[in-house]
Amino acid sequence: MNRKIFHAAVLLMTVAAFGNVLAGQEAAAAGTLNDALGVLNGWLATVLFFDVFPGEGEFPFIVAWLVAGAVFLTVKMGFINFRLLGHSIAIVRGKYSRPDDVGEVTPFQALTAALSATVGLGNIAGVAIAIGIGGPGATFWMIIAGLLGMSTKFTEASLAQMYREIRPDGHVMGGAMEYLSRGFAGLGWKGFGKGLAILFSILTIGASLGGGNAFQVSQSLTAVKQQIPYLAEEPWIFGVVMAFLVGVVIIGGIRRIAHVAEAIVPTMVGIYLLAAGWIVFSNADRVPEVFALIFSSAFSMEAGMGAFVGIMAQGFKRAAFSSEAGIGSAAIAHSTARTPYPTRQGIVALMEPFIDTVVICTMTALVIIITGVYDANGQHAELIANNQGAALTAMAFGSVISWFPIVLSISVVLFAYSTMISWSYYGERCWTYMFGERFSMLYRMLFVLVVVAGSIGSASAVLDFSDLLLLSMAFPNMFALYALSGQVKRKLSAYLEKLHSGELDREVGRG
Repeated sequence: MNRKIFHAAVLLMTVAAFGNVLAGQEAAAAGTLNDALGVLNGWLATVLFFDVFPGEGEFPFIVAWLVAGAVFLTVKMGFINFRLLGHSIAIVRGKYSRPDDVGEVTPFQALTAALSATVGLGNIAGVAIAIGIGGPGATFWMIIAGLLGMSTKFTEASLAQMYREIRPDGHVMGGAMEYLSRGFAGLGWKGFGKGLAILFSILTIGASLGGGNAFQVSQSLTAVKQQIPYLAEEPWIFGVVMAFLVGVVIIGGIRRIAHVAEAIVPTMVGIYLLAAGWIVFSNADRVPEVFALIFSSAFSMEAGMGAFVGIMAQGFKRAAFSSEAGIGSAAIAHSTARTPYPTRQGIVALMEPFIDTVVICTMTALVIIITGVYDANGQHAELIANNQGAALTAMAFGSVISWFPIVLSISVVLFAYSTMISWSYYGERCWTYMFGERFSMLYRMLFVLVVVAGSIGSASAVLDFSDLLLLSMAFPNMFALYALSGQVKRKLSAYLEKLHSGELDREVGRG
């Protein structure tokens, strides 16, 4: 029997068995899961997060760490986030690709694989949650964080290419764990770098099971239940179906994931933006008023400095969860791209936060604010209180396009599904980094079981767990971006010299 078929059969039988165990016991299982997550959340918040703002407001250290890094890298890289978007599009279109470039997937496939992990429920559920908690002003800080995050994403993707390892079987091992261990070793800090690489791997595995898995299932289920009420009584069924679909794809590794992402991402983004655009343009007369509200709320001191800081923190936090700039996750996907210049894939990567946060999150925010569903004192207060962002966004769309919640439910499932298959690869690469290729199947089995478990956990508990683990990944990753940014800057300068002299165009001509 073909090995992959055998592995798929084992995965699917395991999921079916787990689903049968949960059937009829989901209430007890949900209570146990939520209690466990509550304990973990409290421990993580105490150990890995602390407030760095001296006044009333709360601004977590991790969020400040990300913001400071993004500003530093934007300046150091000469505002590359604004200068090279046009060149990025040319690379994605294949202008500079050659058949002999080394890697596993094309630059475009690496981009869509990374986007499939970031363009997900953070754009739908996360934005709704941010506005529900922080008000319209959180949108402004999300956009700022997205623009700054472009430089961060460029740096980490470039480093992933610089320090990747091409293994004898042709598979790539790359990402923050590689540039932390090998990059710091080159600076004479081998033990420190290895320790950070292991910490990053542990956090990524946890984040893949939380934000990249359980959160996606939990939030997509809240939207689907609006259309299929039966799932409110038997949520584990949704988990089992999603687990089957995820398991079939992740057996094939990055090439299968990239092919699926390449097909799904452009379609689902197109459908979502068309619907959001329809609502925004139908209310074009209100758009200036909405932007004025966003801007005034972003800088409002009406409720004091504490509220202002809270709004800013909420916007940056959601942007980090949405675009993952500085987290180090997307670097794993970009390390697999076929390219002779590390900087080139970094330039491709800077498109991610722009598409994900500046465009998609802003459109979601406009719909939510225009329709007014974000009011915590209104009829949707329960959804806001329970952090059911996907359901809140569905309500926003449904208030204008009566039939659209059905389409949105499908979109939500696709967003969640694409995010899960990419995050499974991120977690699997870190698992493999720590334990070796022989045990990768064990991680995949664990991942599909968590899909089922995620369908019965409470949205709030899963959201907190996801935030804590995913944002914590920035702690070790940003150490590398600060320490190794000089190497990236030198590579960038050399690449731009070749680009402006026409040498890169001549290389393509010779190829």
